[in-house]
Amino acid sequence: MDHQAHTWRTWRQASAIVLAPWQLRRTVTLALIIGSVFVAMNQLNVILAGNADTITWLKAAMTYLTPLLVSNFGVLSATRAKPNQPAADRR
Repeated sequence: MDHQAHTWRTWRQASAIVLAPWQLRRTVTLALIIGSVFVAMNQLNVILAGNADTITWLKAAMTYLTPLLVSNFGVLSATRAKPNQPAADRR
């Protein structure tokens, strides 16, 4: 399957691209790797000291959510169909 051929014009098509299993694997993997590095840099000392409160855990969750959203935004930016693209070129 040629993943590069997928483009979208509607939000329903965009959702299908973002939720495609091959795409989810990519974006979730990136979010886990990048999020883990950032949590280690920013929150690990508080967590290991046993001082993590609700705010710390919310920050940690947002640290994983941010790269997930950014990578999905990148996918959608890269796969958006051009306004003047002929129908034969779209898939």
